[in-house]
This record gives sequence, structure tokens and C-alpha cells, in this order.
Amino acid sequence: MSILVTGAAGFIGFHYSKRLLAAGYRVVGLDNLNPYYDVRLKHGRLAILKNYDRFEFANLDLADQDGMAELFKNHDFSRVVNLAAQAGVRYSLENPRSYVDSNLVGFLNILEGCRHRHVEHLIYASSSSVYGLNTLMPFSVHHNVDHPVSLYAASKKANELMAHTYSHLYGLPASGLRFFTVYGPWGRPDMALFLFTRAILEGEPIKVFNYGKMQRDFTYIDDIVEGMFRLLDYLPKPNPEWRGDHPDPGTSPAPYRIYNIGNNNPVKLMDFIAAIETALGREAQKEMLPIQPGDVPATYADVDALQQAVGFRPSTPLKIGVERFISWYRDYYQK
Repeated sequence: MSILVTGAAGFIGFHYSKRLLAAGYRVVGLDNLNPYYDVRLKHGRLAILKNYDRFEFANLDLADQDGMAELFKNHDFSRVVNLAAQAGVRYSLENPRSYVDSNLVGFLNILEGCRHRHVEHLIYASSSSVYGLNTLMPFSVHHNVDHPVSLYAASKKANELMAHTYSHLYGLPASGLRFFTVYGPWGRPDMALFLFTRAILEGEPIKVFNYGKMQRDFTYIDDIVEGMFRLLDYLPKPNPEWRGDHPDPGTSPAPYRIYNIGNNNPVKLMDFIAAIETALGREAQKEMLPIQPGDVPATYADVDALQQAVGFRPSTPLKIGVERFISWYRDYYQK
């Protein structure tokens, strides 16, 4: 079985590709190696993947229509896992057009490739950010999500709508995953755990937004990968009980499903910082700041749909996950 994983040099894409390769699958890993953050980290991840004989790297941009069409033409993908995207809530305030190119135009090219080459299952990354102004918690896939507060979130909501359209029109089985604050070894340098760890080790203050009054459903990378791996062969089916006069946003009369994948256990930001301080054996200097535009004060995932589908719910304790990240960070950067 040949599987296309886009964003293979990214944080989640790297770990997921490695899991697929270890399980014996052939993986074509696509990435454009853009400089949103230090590309040396991406090359480091790729170097590990290239140790596998069944891995093929495609240096390609999702927005390249001809290149994407040629990629699908030259490979018989049975599954496509789209993890490539322009990430970051705050960056979307500075470079909005990059989100349109990658997250909208690029995703359309994925959908067209899946449609014309009869891909059996599309799994794609959405985000917890789609919940936007929602305050009813835990966030459920059955809640309405029409009030995003960043262009990044809007682009992810658009991906869900685009995938549903292709499921409805062409019968494409599509599963969307709303990730909740993923962390772990080889993580992104723009994420809180990476930023805090680096600052504390270098004796610099950390920026604590919303004066510390934030909660996040921190989810360890191994839990994310396990949930995704179990979904690979769990093709979504139409919901026969779906009603147009009372529509369920998480399902459809088409072969389409949305899943939350989070730890189902929100952690206060100050407790998160304390866990980092304990693991490092150092206290952070804290710069207390107001909430940033596009941020939401809390996230909390209802993962019942995922558990019902594949019998899995994330469970790695924060203390363990933070310790594993810091162990990797110290080793990788020799700190």
C-alpha cells in the first residue's frame, strides 16, 4: 500500500510517516521545506525518514497545480494524509496570503488528485482553532463552528467544507482531524513548549499571554500518531440518521467524518509552565502580557467520536510528555 503524506518534514507529518514506515507501508513524503521556521529542523527529520527504503521524498508545493497532478499520476496512492499547511494563528495576521495559497489552493489540488485517481481515503488536518468564539466546553464535533477568530482557523474550517463537498459530489471518503495543541520531541519552534524551554535555558523571560489565564488541551505527539494510525483503514460511512432539518456538523449523508483528537484534559497555562520549570530544574522569568489577537482563552476536546470509531483516546500525562520533549531538546541542541 502506497500512502501520500504531505508535510512529511513537519512535526506531525514526520512522526506519522515514521510510524507508517515502521508498520511496513510505502510512503511518499511531500514537503516544500518553506522557511516559516528553521529548515535545519525539517532537514533533520527528513534525514531520519530517508533511512527507510520504503520512503520517497517529493520536494513540492501543494499550490503547484501541475506538479501535484503529475505526482498523483505517477503514483497509485490508496490513502492520502494531508498534514501540510501554513501553520500558526499569529503568523496569519502578518502573512494572510500564504494561508490562501497553501491551505486553500493547495488543499483543492489534494482533493482533485484524490477525486481523479480514486483514492480510497483522505485524512486531513483541521484544527481546534475552528471552534473560535465557542465557549461551550468540552468542544464537540457536533457543535456549530461558524465563528473563527483568525484566518488560519477560517482556512481550516474551509478545508472541512471543501472536503465535505467532494465527499458529497464524488463519494470521496474524507476524515478531518481537529488537533488540540500537539507537543513532543521534534516539535515546532513557534509553539509554547519550545519557546519556553529555549528561553528558560538561555536565561531570558518567557511571554505569558492573557496574564496566564489560558487553558490548553495539550496532546502528546505519540497519542496523535496512534489515533491517526487507527483511522487509516477506518473509512467514514454515510450517517443514515443525518437530517437536513437538524444537521449534525460532525457527520453527513456523505462518507465524511470530523474527529477531535486531544487529551480531553485541559491544563492551565501556569501549571504547564510549572511542569517545564520542574523538568528543567529552573524557574522562568515571566513577562505577563494581554491576550493576542486571534487567540482563544481555552480549548478542551470531547473525543467521544474518536473513541467510538477506533477505540482510542489520548492519555499521555503532561509531566511525562514534557520530560520527553526536554530530554530530546537538550540532546538535539546540546544544552
